[in-house]
Amino acid sequence: MNASSNLGLRPAQTSAGLSGEQPQNVWIVIAAYNEGSRLATTLKSLANCGSVVVVDDGSRDDTFEVACSFPVWVLQHPLNCGQGAALQTGIDFALSQGADAVITFDADGQHDPAELSQMLQPVVSGQVDVALGSRFLGSTQNMPWSRRILLMLAIWFTRLTNGLALTDTHNGFRALSRSAAQQIRIRQPRMAHASEILDQIAKHRLRYVEIPVTVRYHADTLAKGQSSWDAFRITGHLLAGRFWQ
Repeated sequence: MNASSNLGLRPAQTSAGLSGEQPQNVWIVIAAYNEGSRLATTLKSLANCGSVVVVDDGSRDDTFEVACSFPVWVLQHPLNCGQGAALQTGIDFALSQGADAVITFDADGQHDPAELSQMLQPVVSGQVDVALGSRFLGSTQNMPWSRRILLMLAIWFTRLTNGLALTDTHNGFRALSRSAAQQIRIRQPRMAHASEILDQIAKHRLRYVEIPVTVRYHADTLAKGQSSWDAFRITGHLLAGRFWQ
Protein backbone atom coordinates (compact mmCIF):
# COMPACT_ATOMS: atom_id res chain seq x y z
CA MET A 1 0.00 0.00 0.00
CA ASN A 2 3.00 2.32 -0.13
CA ALA A 3 3.61 4.59 -3.06
CA SER A 4 6.18 3.50 -5.60
CA SER A 5 9.72 4.81 -5.28
CA ASN A 6 9.19 6.06 -8.83
CA LEU A 7 7.03 9.07 -7.96
CA GLY A 8 6.06 11.81 -10.35
CA LEU A 9 5.94 14.85 -8.08
CA ARG A 10 4.57 18.15 -9.26
CA PRO A 11 4.00 21.38 -7.29
CA ALA A 12 0.65 21.58 -5.55
CA GLN A 13 -1.84 24.39 -6.01
CA THR A 14 -3.23 26.58 -3.25
CA SER A 15 -6.77 26.37 -1.92
CA ALA A 16 -7.79 29.75 -3.27
CA GLY A 17 -10.64 28.26 -5.27
CA LEU A 18 -12.53 27.16 -2.17
CA SER A 19 -14.70 29.91 -0.76
CA GLY A 20 -15.64 30.64 2.84
CA GLU A 21 -13.82 29.91 6.09
CA GLN A 22 -11.26 27.18 5.55
CA PRO A 23 -7.83 25.93 6.60
CA GLN A 24 -4.87 26.97 4.51
CA ASN A 25 -3.88 23.42 3.68
CA VAL A 26 -6.75 21.55 2.00
CA TRP A 27 -5.81 18.44 0.07
CA ILE A 28 -7.88 16.60 -2.55
CA VAL A 29 -6.98 12.92 -2.92
CA ILE A 30 -7.82 11.14 -6.17
CA ALA A 31 -7.33 7.40 -6.68
CA ALA A 32 -7.07 6.63 -10.39
CA TYR A 33 -6.93 3.31 -12.23
CA ASN A 34 -7.09 3.33 -16.04
CA GLU A 35 -8.70 6.78 -16.02
CA GLY A 36 -6.55 8.33 -18.76
CA SER A 37 -9.56 9.24 -20.91
CA ARG A 38 -11.44 10.98 -18.06
CA LEU A 39 -8.80 12.26 -15.66
CA ALA A 40 -7.85 15.39 -17.61
CA THR A 41 -11.40 16.76 -17.43
CA THR A 42 -11.54 16.09 -13.70
CA LEU A 43 -8.20 17.78 -13.01
CA LYS A 44 -9.12 20.81 -15.14
CA SER A 45 -12.29 21.19 -13.09
CA LEU A 46 -10.26 21.18 -9.85
CA ALA A 47 -7.91 24.01 -10.84
CA ASN A 48 -7.40 26.36 -7.85
CA CYS A 49 -9.54 24.15 -5.61
CA GLY A 50 -6.77 22.97 -3.29
CA SER A 51 -3.62 20.88 -3.31
CA VAL A 52 -4.33 17.78 -5.40
CA VAL A 53 -2.58 14.42 -5.18
CA VAL A 54 -3.37 11.75 -7.77
CA VAL A 55 -2.45 8.17 -6.94
CA ASP A 56 -2.06 6.15 -10.13
CA ASP A 57 -2.94 2.66 -8.94
CA GLY A 58 -0.87 0.63 -11.39
CA SER A 59 -2.81 1.74 -14.47
CA ARG A 60 -2.18 0.07 -17.81
CA ASP A 61 -3.13 3.16 -19.83
CA ASP A 62 -1.76 6.74 -19.82
CA THR A 63 -3.27 7.76 -16.46
CA PHE A 64 0.18 8.52 -14.99
CA GLU A 65 1.24 10.64 -17.99
CA VAL A 66 -2.05 12.57 -18.01
CA ALA A 67 -1.75 13.32 -14.29
CA CYS A 68 1.85 14.46 -14.69
CA SER A 69 0.77 17.00 -17.31
CA PHE A 70 -1.08 18.97 -14.61
CA PRO A 71 0.34 21.02 -11.71
CA VAL A 72 -0.61 18.39 -9.13
CA TRP A 73 1.27 15.86 -7.04
CA VAL A 74 1.36 12.41 -8.65
CA LEU A 75 2.18 9.14 -6.87
CA GLN A 76 2.30 5.76 -8.56
CA HIS A 77 1.70 2.22 -7.32
CA PRO A 78 3.86 -0.16 -9.39
CA LEU A 79 0.99 -2.70 -9.29
CA ASN A 80 -2.78 -2.36 -9.05
CA CYS A 81 -3.51 -2.51 -5.31
CA GLY A 82 -7.15 -1.37 -5.27
CA GLN A 83 -8.96 1.88 -4.65
CA GLY A 84 -8.82 1.58 -0.87
CA ALA A 85 -5.04 1.16 -0.94
CA ALA A 86 -4.65 4.09 -3.34
CA LEU A 87 -6.76 6.36 -1.14
CA GLN A 88 -4.72 5.45 1.94
CA THR A 89 -1.50 6.22 0.06
CA GLY A 90 -2.89 9.62 -0.95
CA ILE A 91 -4.22 10.42 2.52
CA ASP A 92 -0.91 9.48 4.14
CA PHE A 93 0.92 11.74 1.70
CA ALA A 94 -1.47 14.63 2.33
CA LEU A 95 -1.02 14.26 6.09
CA SER A 96 2.76 14.20 5.66
CA GLN A 97 2.44 17.55 3.86
CA GLY A 98 0.56 19.03 6.85
CA ALA A 99 -2.99 18.76 5.51
CA ASP A 100 -5.59 20.41 7.74
CA ALA A 101 -8.42 18.69 5.85
CA VAL A 102 -8.58 15.94 3.24
CA ILE A 103 -11.22 15.53 0.54
CA THR A 104 -11.54 12.28 -1.41
CA PHE A 105 -12.79 12.79 -4.96
CA ASP A 106 -13.42 10.33 -7.80
CA ALA A 107 -11.26 10.49 -10.91
CA ASP A 108 -13.99 9.70 -13.43
CA GLY A 109 -15.98 12.95 -13.45
CA GLN A 110 -18.97 11.72 -11.45
CA HIS A 111 -18.61 14.44 -8.81
CA ASP A 112 -19.17 18.19 -9.07
CA PRO A 113 -16.24 20.42 -7.96
CA ALA A 114 -18.73 23.24 -7.31
CA GLU A 115 -19.84 21.25 -4.25
CA LEU A 116 -16.40 21.15 -2.63
CA SER A 117 -17.02 24.18 -0.40
CA GLN A 118 -20.28 22.86 1.06
CA MET A 119 -18.61 19.51 1.71
CA LEU A 120 -15.68 21.16 3.48
CA GLN A 121 -17.52 23.80 5.51
CA PRO A 122 -18.84 21.67 8.43
CA VAL A 123 -15.42 20.05 8.84
CA VAL A 124 -13.52 23.33 8.75
CA SER A 125 -15.91 24.99 11.18
CA GLY A 126 -15.35 22.19 13.69
CA GLN A 127 -18.97 21.05 13.67
CA VAL A 128 -18.05 17.53 12.56
CA ASP A 129 -15.03 15.31 11.97
CA VAL A 130 -16.29 13.83 8.70
CA ALA A 131 -18.64 15.05 5.95
CA LEU A 132 -20.10 12.32 3.74
CA GLY A 133 -21.61 12.98 0.33
CA SER A 134 -25.12 11.68 -0.29
CA ARG A 135 -26.56 11.39 -3.78
CA PHE A 136 -29.96 10.53 -2.29
CA LEU A 137 -30.13 13.80 -0.37
CA GLY A 138 -28.86 15.56 -3.49
CA SER A 139 -29.39 14.33 -7.04
CA THR A 140 -28.32 11.71 -9.53
CA GLN A 141 -28.10 11.83 -13.30
CA ASN A 142 -28.66 8.72 -15.41
CA MET A 143 -28.42 6.25 -12.51
CA PRO A 144 -29.61 2.76 -13.55
CA TRP A 145 -32.26 1.10 -11.39
CA SER A 146 -29.92 -1.84 -10.73
CA ARG A 147 -27.35 0.50 -9.18
CA ARG A 148 -30.04 2.10 -7.04
CA ILE A 149 -31.08 -1.31 -5.69
CA LEU A 150 -27.47 -2.25 -4.84
CA LEU A 151 -26.97 1.04 -3.03
CA MET A 152 -30.17 0.63 -1.05
CA LEU A 153 -29.06 -2.85 0.05
CA ALA A 154 -25.71 -1.36 1.13
CA ILE A 155 -27.53 1.25 3.22
CA TRP A 156 -29.42 -1.42 5.16
CA PHE A 157 -26.28 -3.54 5.54
CA THR A 158 -24.50 -0.55 7.10
CA ARG A 159 -27.36 0.17 9.49
CA LEU A 160 -27.42 -3.45 10.64
CA THR A 161 -23.66 -3.80 11.10
CA ASN A 162 -22.51 -0.49 12.59
CA GLY A 163 -25.69 1.42 13.42
CA LEU A 164 -25.01 4.46 11.25
CA ALA A 165 -28.30 5.75 9.85
CA LEU A 166 -27.01 7.01 6.51
CA THR A 167 -28.78 7.63 3.21
CA ASP A 168 -25.75 6.81 1.03
CA THR A 169 -22.95 4.45 2.04
CA HIS A 170 -20.77 4.10 -1.07
CA ASN A 171 -20.10 7.66 -2.12
CA GLY A 172 -16.45 8.50 -2.83
CA PHE A 173 -16.96 12.22 -2.18
CA ARG A 174 -16.11 12.90 1.48
CA ALA A 175 -14.18 15.35 3.65
CA LEU A 176 -12.08 14.46 6.69
CA SER A 177 -10.56 16.65 9.37
CA ARG A 178 -6.86 16.05 10.00
CA SER A 179 -7.72 14.20 13.21
CA ALA A 180 -10.26 11.95 11.44
CA ALA A 181 -7.82 11.22 8.62
CA GLN A 182 -5.22 10.17 11.18
CA GLN A 183 -7.64 7.88 13.02
CA ILE A 184 -9.20 6.17 9.99
CA ARG A 185 -6.91 3.52 8.54
CA ILE A 186 -8.04 1.78 5.36
CA ARG A 187 -7.02 -1.88 5.45
CA GLN A 188 -9.51 -3.15 2.87
CA PRO A 189 -7.51 -2.44 -0.30
CA ARG A 190 -10.36 -2.71 -2.76
CA MET A 191 -13.99 -1.52 -2.91
CA ALA A 192 -14.93 -2.73 0.59
CA HIS A 193 -12.98 0.29 1.89
CA ALA A 194 -16.10 2.48 1.68
CA SER A 195 -17.90 0.36 4.26
CA GLU A 196 -14.72 0.06 6.31
CA ILE A 197 -14.46 3.84 6.59
CA LEU A 198 -18.00 3.94 7.96
CA ASP A 199 -17.17 1.20 10.45
CA GLN A 200 -14.25 3.26 11.71
CA ILE A 201 -16.38 6.39 12.00
CA ALA A 202 -18.63 4.39 14.31
CA LYS A 203 -15.73 2.74 16.15
CA HIS A 204 -13.94 6.02 16.90
CA ARG A 205 -17.23 7.83 17.56
CA LEU A 206 -16.38 10.50 15.04
CA ARG A 207 -18.93 13.24 14.47
CA TYR A 208 -20.35 13.10 10.96
CA VAL A 209 -22.89 14.74 8.70
CA GLU A 210 -24.25 13.91 5.26
CA ILE A 211 -24.05 16.58 2.56
CA PRO A 212 -26.29 16.61 -0.54
CA VAL A 213 -24.18 16.08 -3.65
CA THR A 214 -24.68 15.37 -7.34
CA VAL A 215 -23.49 12.12 -8.92
CA ARG A 216 -23.41 11.86 -12.71
CA TYR A 217 -23.39 8.46 -14.38
CA HIS A 218 -21.95 7.90 -17.84
CA ALA A 219 -21.92 4.81 -20.02
CA ASP A 220 -18.16 4.30 -19.80
CA THR A 221 -18.03 4.69 -16.01
CA LEU A 222 -20.95 2.29 -15.58
CA ALA A 223 -19.16 -0.24 -17.77
CA LYS A 224 -16.26 -0.37 -15.29
CA GLY A 225 -18.50 -0.15 -12.21
CA GLN A 226 -19.62 -2.79 -9.74
CA SER A 227 -21.82 -5.69 -10.77
CA SER A 228 -24.22 -7.55 -8.48
CA TRP A 229 -21.55 -10.23 -7.98
CA ASP A 230 -19.09 -7.50 -6.97
CA ALA A 231 -21.51 -6.39 -4.25
CA PHE A 232 -21.52 -9.89 -2.71
CA ARG A 233 -17.72 -10.13 -3.03
CA ILE A 234 -17.29 -6.74 -1.32
CA THR A 235 -19.53 -7.86 1.54
CA GLY A 236 -17.42 -11.00 1.92
CA HIS A 237 -14.20 -8.98 2.05
CA LEU A 238 -15.66 -6.68 4.67
CA LEU A 239 -16.91 -9.50 6.89
CA ALA A 240 -13.59 -11.33 6.58
CA GLY A 241 -11.75 -8.15 7.55
CA ARG A 242 -13.89 -7.80 10.67
CA PHE A 243 -13.31 -11.44 11.63
CA TRP A 244 -9.53 -11.10 11.45
CA GLN A 245 -9.29 -7.75 13.26
